[in-house]
Amino acid sequence: MKLYVHPAACSLSPHIACRELDLPIELVEVDRKTHRTAGGEDFLRINGKGYVPALRLEDGRILTEGPAIVQYLADLRPEVGLLAPAGTIERTQTQSWLNFITSEIHKPMAMLLNPTYAPVRAALLDLVGKRLDWASSQFAGPYLMGEQMTVADPYLFVCLNWSPWNGVDLDRWPLLQSFMARIAARPKVQEALKAEALIPLGDRGIFHAPASYVAAAAEARKRAAS
Repeated sequence: MKLYVHPAACSLSPHIACRELDLPIELVEVDRKTHRTAGGEDFLRINGKGYVPALRLEDGRILTEGPAIVQYLADLRPEVGLLAPAGTIERTQTQSWLNFITSEIHKPMAMLLNPTYAPVRAALLDLVGKRLDWASSQFAGPYLMGEQMTVADPYLFVCLNWSPWNGVDLDRWPLLQSFMARIAARPKVQEALKAEALIPLGDRGIFHAPASYVAAAAEARKRAAS
């Protein structure tokens, strides 16, 4: 299978799922500006919506939308336990988390990164704050669903990882900071971060960014201090 990605984008969620499930995957990076893959393919012919992730199956069919992709992947290796069996309340609860994250956290967090929405930035920050207040009160254990990580956890991790760029201060939610550190420490997550050339940003090690960004940020701090 081929997974089309941007480093540190929402495509990191299915990438982590593949690693946790030990599924062989080929990563294909897509240029955000040109919509061309590293191999020169026109990504718009692969996914006309123009955004990642997209998963090309072995038979050539394309799956899009991260929450759908991670469920498909989890069902390929149900014994790993990233998604409960169909028909169980636990599976529906995980799907509820995926829906909540994609509509109530992913979307406004991404909008905060887009200058187009600058006029409503305060309202978006307020909305995200309310949603994170609720989410942080609903953890059933060290992970969203309890003791077992599910496909919802990497998705939340990826969205919260954008906080340094969009101005959401996670200091308000110590539980979410602990969650970020817990996910980042998992060996398979470390593999995914390394494969996308993402390294720790800041002293706490809970956020990860492209090495070039981390170096530029360090240089900017050095200039500001001199």
